[in-house]
Amino acid sequence: MYWTLELASHLEDAPWPATKDELIDFAIRTGAPMEVIENLQELEDEGEPYENIEEIWPDYPTKDDFFFNEDEY
Repeated sequence: MYWTLELASHLEDAPWPATKDELIDFAIRTGAPMEVIENLQELEDEGEPYENIEEIWPDYPTKDDFFFNEDEY
């Protein structure tokens, strides 16, 4: 399983919190690339919903990771 920023971006609008099956269904319905669906299928399914993308990909960059001043725009 590998994640890239491009692949993970397909899950930004997912209905969080969501179970593994709900995320797979969302990815299929929104036309996400097959790699996203394959990555989701490889997740461990403990029956608990995932609260956000960071629980799936801990290295997912947040707004704090970017070095720009939002007040300038």
